[in-house]
Amino acid sequence: MKLLRYGPLGQEKPGLLDGDGNIRDLSTRVPDLSGEVLSDAGLARLAALDVGTLPIVEGAPRIGACVAGVGKFMAIGLNFSDHAKETGMAEPKEPVLFTKHTSCLSGPNDDVVLPRGSIKADWEVELGVIIGTRAKYVTQAHALDHVAGFCVVNDVSERAFQLESTGQWVKGKSCDTFGPIGPWLVTRDEISDPQALDLWLDVNGERRQRGNTATMIFSVAHIVSYLSNFFTLYPGDVICTGTPPGVGMGMKPQQFLKPGDEMRLGVQGLGEQRQRVVADA
Repeated sequence: MKLLRYGPLGQEKPGLLDGDGNIRDLSTRVPDLSGEVLSDAGLARLAALDVGTLPIVEGAPRIGACVAGVGKFMAIGLNFSDHAKETGMAEPKEPVLFTKHTSCLSGPNDDVVLPRGSIKADWEVELGVIIGTRAKYVTQAHALDHVAGFCVVNDVSERAFQLESTGQWVKGKSCDTFGPIGPWLVTRDEISDPQALDLWLDVNGERRQRGNTATMIFSVAHIVSYLSNFFTLYPGDVICTGTPPGVGMGMKPQQFLKPGDEMRLGVQGLGEQRQRVVADA
């Protein structure tokens, strides 16, 4: 299934994308795409619905973040071997972990707003993982059993905030609108192998990033298991798993986002995002 949330910011309703590309309203069946709805049992109930009986959502509504009730937005750095190479850094021996505050979450096609003082805003297409059932001390062999599905993430980053002052990466990773996720939560049964997905990103129509999750240093199963050894993962938690080469910081000369730019990005089988870059007021 391809699940989504649609409607004005803060008023999103749950929906389902049918085989003809129509949005079907789920708001009379579930309160939102969160909590128990994301469990195997909850998703099975949605899969058993007669899609043809669900109301079609007319027009072209805004698409919101594809999951609600996100408690944690975790991210893994330097997780593609070819991206680590372009940065000139050694491949990490264990996952490099940082957080993105949940206040940065936004819809897949919402504007990306550059904060005041931003001079090095960058793009990062990533595979997102959405937790469906509580995970604590899980093995790699069972880690994917705790995953509800996958989505596209743009891990927008302000490199000057992230790397050129004191403190943690979180400053450059958590600015408002720096976490577009979606358009869909694609349930894990539709993705036969999360380590065989193409990723790509364009800026102003020019291909900047291309890669495949086969070059991830740490697999999705490894990451979920690893994180669960330090803290409990709960339904709705989101993990972005690293980016392939082609980020602006790695270009020679370096290139960064400016107002008026447009990003378009996608992950195989998970849909596409498109964002316009604007300056904060």
